[in-house]
Amino acid sequence: MQDYLSASPIKSKELCSLTMVRRVAAMLDLETQSFAEGDILPKGWHFFMLAGETRKSELRKDGFPGLGVQIPDLGLPRLLLGGRTVAYHGEIVIGSVIEKSSFIKSITEKTTKNGQMAIVTLQHELRSVEVDTPAIVETQTYILLEEQKGKNNVIAEPTENQLPISSNQKQYVPDETLIFQYSALGFNSHKIHLDRNYAQQVEGLPDLVVNGGLSTVLLTEFIRVDLGLKLTDIKVRHIAPLYCNNPLTVTAEQSKNAWQLKIYDDKNNIAVEMEATIKE
Repeated sequence: MQDYLSASPIKSKELCSLTMVRRVAAMLDLETQSFAEGDILPKGWHFFMLAGETRKSELRKDGFPGLGVQIPDLGLPRLLLGGRTVAYHGEIVIGSVIEKSSFIKSITEKTTKNGQMAIVTLQHELRSVEVDTPAIVETQTYILLEEQKGKNNVIAEPTENQLPISSNQKQYVPDETLIFQYSALGFNSHKIHLDRNYAQQVEGLPDLVVNGGLSTVLLTEFIRVDLGLKLTDIKVRHIAPLYCNNPLTVTAEQSKNAWQLKIYDDKNNIAVEMEATIKE
């Protein structure tokens, strides 16, 4: 355990390439030619620079490569994204070279009534090679669970609720193409996003799962495009899975010093919560 925590950060040079930025724009159905080298990278679009380099032969059985650093093998084959925090301390310029530093921040193992589990938190820092202070610091918290077999592995059908009324809301329907494109841009080969047979037969899920990172991008884009606001920090908590081809609804309400955003699934249950701090 201590070996994982004491290991040196994995460092690499990443290019914030115009090609990748325009592909993110294409995924979001935006005009690709409106982005050029020297422009500021939109908040939330840095995800493609967090991709790892895990060899195919070293992937987990579920296909997850880890983002920037591999998740250690703790004998727990099921993996879920629990949440993330992102602090935007500076800007990233399209076309610039970025230094990435990734490491395991903490590992907590627990025994619950449902068996063994572990919570693994990774931290990533992205900085310009000319600057010592990170432009972006992101933590990602993953939940590792034991394998479950039989009917206990089937996700229960959620109850249907009334969608709360919000003055700021928007509906999306993430399909196979969107999930594939996001997964490809982030080099994420987790089978629950790409292999419908694996998702249903092995994980007991009703369909392909929408990437947690993709749901975060939809939220940050809603803030950037629909609300016209500039982010400084976000804190995201994943409560329930979102599934391919099922409509989801984003809502946003302003509180004292932040915005509270939620994603509701097709049954109007809360699936994702985000607290976003906005630049004044």
